[in-house]
Amino acid sequence: MKNFSELSEKEILALAISLEEEDHKIYNEFAEGLRETYPDSAKIFELMSLEENGHRHRLIKLYQEKFGNHIPLIRRQDVKGFVERKPIWLSRPLSIDKVRKQSEVMEIETQNFYYQAALRTTDAAVRQLLDDLAAEEHRHQLRAEQLEKQLINPKVQEKENKSAHRLFVLQIVQPSLAGLMDGSVSTLAPVFAAALATKDSWQAFLVGLAASLGAGISMAFAEAVSDNGSLTGRGNPWLRGASCGVMTTLGGLGHTLPFLISDFWTAMIVSGVVVIFELAAISWIRNRYMDTPFLQAAFQVVVGGLLVFATGLVIGSS
Repeated sequence: MKNFSELSEKEILALAISLEEEDHKIYNEFAEGLRETYPDSAKIFELMSLEENGHRHRLIKLYQEKFGNHIPLIRRQDVKGFVERKPIWLSRPLSIDKVRKQSEVMEIETQNFYYQAALRTTDAAVRQLLDDLAAEEHRHQLRAEQLEKQLINPKVQEKENKSAHRLFVLQIVQPSLAGLMDGSVSTLAPVFAAALATKDSWQAFLVGLAASLGAGISMAFAEAVSDNGSLTGRGNPWLRGASCGVMTTLGGLGHTLPFLISDFWTAMIVSGVVVIFELAAISWIRNRYMDTPFLQAAFQVVVGGLLVFATGLVIGSS
């Protein structure tokens, strides 16, 4: 790996060609990744990709005039000082906010590179081109903003916001809700069965804690390995698994923690009240994010919860 100060004019031009080629391909990947969910924003990155390709052709033409046809392979990772670019374009579907932030970083980094490169060159033609490209990279940022205003009108913005909301529901809300429902409902039977069988708050707490943590770990791995999100668009599997596992554990702990109260029947009453709030919260989330009518969601959740709760009472009382 070389320091930037050690590069010759020939190497600086070769590096500039490599950077423009990389940016051209990255913008193409952004456009392709956004096309299905954010088609209007994809057009912006298509145009930016064409501009980067134009820069590359100008650099190659000048390089051939100055140094011939052989262009040495010098990449960003071969020179110290460049910011690492995380390959977010490999994810599907792409997050529009992440893409916009990364494109801003790319433009600023490339602009700074051209300014510094121009200062290190003595050839008038090379310095002129590098200065011009630095100015054009700055105009790229303004151009992107203008294109966004032209192409992303209020109607399009509303459509893209809906797409972003759907992705949020698919990647975060659904696995979290599945975990919360499983933790809140499935642990009712063992917790209340243990409570009634032992009449001991501490024993009920230990059973509930074990059931909650065990269910959380199980649900986390089940969600994480269910699919990698590349075909379903469900996003990062480990993020889904973590959100599902955490919410499963919290769902079980909600009605387990009251059994830290030493008086058994007080703990039972408080835990029962918590169960009511848990089921109400699940119903609200399903209504808010899954477009399920509240009464329908409440009926489905409450019936399921009561059946599991009754199972625990029957087994614990027998």
